[in-house]
Amino acid sequence: MYQPREPFQPAGPATQTALPTILTPSQVLDVFRRQWPLIASIAGAIVLLVAAYVLTASPRFTANARILMDTRQNQLLEKQNIVGSALIDTGIVDSQVELLTSENLLSAVVRNYNLVSDPEFNPPRGPLAALLSYLSFSDDGPPSEERRVQKVVEAMQRNLKVDRVGTTYVLSVSYTALDARKAALIANAIADAYIVGGLEAKYESTKRAGQWLQARSVELRDAATRADRAVQTFKSQNNIVGTSRGLMSDQELTDVTSQLTQAKAATAEAKARLDRIKVVNDKDLVQSTVSDALNNPVITRLRAQYLDLSAQYADWSGRYGANHQAAINLSNRMGELRKSIQDEVKRISDAYQSDYEIARSREQSLQNDLDALVKRASSSSQLQVELRNLESAADTSRTLYNNFLEKLQQATQQETFPITDARIITTAVPPDRKSSPKTLLLLAVGSVIGLLLGTGSAFARELMNDVFRTPGDVEDNLGLKCLGILPKVPAAASLDPRGGDGSNSRSRMSNFVVENPFSRYAETLRNIKVSIDVAQMNRQMKVIGIVSSLPKEGKTTVSANLGHLVAMTGHRTIVIDGDLHTCSLTRTLAPDAKVGLLEALADPANCDRFVCSAGSSKLHVLPAVIPQRMINSADVMASNAMAKLLHNLRERYDYIFIDLAPLMPVTDAKATNHLLDGMVYVIEWGQTRRSAVIESIGGADEVYDKVVGAVLNRAETGALRRIEGYKGAYYNRYYVEK
Repeated sequence: MYQPREPFQPAGPATQTALPTILTPSQVLDVFRRQWPLIASIAGAIVLLVAAYVLTASPRFTANARILMDTRQNQLLEKQNIVGSALIDTGIVDSQVELLTSENLLSAVVRNYNLVSDPEFNPPRGPLAALLSYLSFSDDGPPSEERRVQKVVEAMQRNLKVDRVGTTYVLSVSYTALDARKAALIANAIADAYIVGGLEAKYESTKRAGQWLQARSVELRDAATRADRAVQTFKSQNNIVGTSRGLMSDQELTDVTSQLTQAKAATAEAKARLDRIKVVNDKDLVQSTVSDALNNPVITRLRAQYLDLSAQYADWSGRYGANHQAAINLSNRMGELRKSIQDEVKRISDAYQSDYEIARSREQSLQNDLDALVKRASSSSQLQVELRNLESAADTSRTLYNNFLEKLQQATQQETFPITDARIITTAVPPDRKSSPKTLLLLAVGSVIGLLLGTGSAFARELMNDVFRTPGDVEDNLGLKCLGILPKVPAAASLDPRGGDGSNSRSRMSNFVVENPFSRYAETLRNIKVSIDVAQMNRQMKVIGIVSSLPKEGKTTVSANLGHLVAMTGHRTIVIDGDLHTCSLTRTLAPDAKVGLLEALADPANCDRFVCSAGSSKLHVLPAVIPQRMINSADVMASNAMAKLLHNLRERYDYIFIDLAPLMPVTDAKATNHLLDGMVYVIEWGQTRRSAVIESIGGADEVYDKVVGAVLNRAETGALRRIEGYKGAYYNRYYVEK
């Protein structure tokens, strides 16, 4: 028994995209297989552009000179060990890189070698440059000398590259020019200018520093003397006496604090002994734990005697009885020993109590002394703060004065012996091969970039693709079984969609399976018939509607060819033109008909009089001859007369195909749905939007339940071969196209 499908749930935005969130390797290969022409075209265009640049670009040459940052030469002027090597901060090395590319250094090179007049830096002005200068309405006149030098410096900065060699102290100076000799000349000139500039800068800075240090040292000496005198005056005025360990008050406070700490520890120890003796006094004093805890020889001796008597008492009481006089005497002696132990423990407890009271009294006395010292120290804290400030100022002045004296001595020595921190270790020579453009590298990079751009464009195209191209697209987005992909009928290319008769082309398209019974088109239609036959096992499947979402998706051509194919197998087949708005099936299969569906609805019992034959396949056609467009076409298709007509046709034919109007523009297909046994949904391959199909089916659950499957129509042959490349080269061997 037929079970209807679950109600159709329209796909959300995430499921309407062409690619899933996570691509499997097979899906990636499918994308490359479908979009390889786009990838190849973009990659080829990029490679051609790179090749054109390589062929037209002027060769350039790069010369390299190297400079070593070496500070060991300055150690001759210092008091440090000459064998040791001073390390250079990496920030200083990076700063030298910026110095080598500075405008001042390059300006000196430009002036020394008169590069302003070099044609490479001042090329002749072309017509375009002259036109732009004219259009800019600039009346500044010819550029000044400084401006010309500035332009040459900017050009040199673009061609100059200064890098640090790894983690070493070596700087690599590379200059690129159109001439190899000129590149070496400028690279060496920059290195020489850097060395000379360093010498001059060090001499001038040392000279200025010496003069300033001389004047400043006099001021610092006077300031240090005044600061020392102020400290001594403040001490004498406030009776502040210092010792080798600091101020007298601070020393007293430290000593009392140390004594108080020791007193607190002694008090805590005495308190612990007292607490322990109190705990022991509450227990059985003859137990071994009490004796061991007290560690007292008297108690130990008394306990030993008590244990001996206890053993004799146990023996005699067992032998003579507890009431025997000897046993009673032993019991009395044991009581005396127990009392003696208690008296000894009490004596020890009193001694511990006395020790605890003495320790607590000493602690309290030291605490009072400490409070008095703290109170006295707080009253003189302001004076000590002022004294520390004065001493700090004096120490600072004295230290600063000593440092300045040392710097003055070093500056005086370096002014006489200026030595640079750098030296040239590699002189630039004219290169024997060009440095750019690098043909192989550029072509390789261009190929990679082209492939990346092509691949990105391919995946972007797939992501933005909102059409159906594969059976998986239909099944994933619609939940319908895809019955196959119909390739584009060759005669369709001759149709003019903007007008014209085109009757011959439409006739060839509608009879394509008759002329090409072994083509892929015919085999796909056979798969549709088989699917209908399989569905007929569970329910009656005679009246089949052919429907699409939008006009011009090829449902009429599919209806005509499907009818021809089924009729050619010997089954009684009729095709009804149910699109009362365009009557395209009538114009294709029965262009000369004068009567048809409307007349058959008026006389359903004699419907044979209005049926005509279409070609050699013995296909019957019930055309629709409509003089003018009907307002109530949906009511006509859903009328009782239509139901009676289909009832009569069921007795005469095995298959009844109805070419219905598209779902989205009109409601004829929805109105006729209750009269149909099933539907075949036609979707134009690569054209119909997914959103349109989802919208049309999502708003008609009754139509969705009747759909046997969907078929993709008008697929491009070349693209279809790329998509189905995984099926192998022999997949199409069974098809014969005329």
